[in-house]
Amino acid sequence: MTADRVEVSWDAEKSKWLIRIAEGEEVIRRQCDLPRNADEGSLRTAAQKTVQDEGYEFDSSKLTIKR
Repeated sequence: MTADRVEVSWDAEKSKWLIRIAEGEEVIRRQCDLPRNADEGSLRTAAQKTVQDEGYEFDSSKLTIKR
């Protein structure tokens, strides 16, 4: 399966990064324990690993990081 969209954003309530994987109307949310000041490369790597762990593939150009 291919994810339509992947978004990484800071969840202030839980003090963790939130990775959202969207495929059609389905959205999977996973937390990531990287620090708040993590660099973009680390966030991209974490998102790619999470997407793969969930059994999806995705085009990295569809990854959005919201700080």
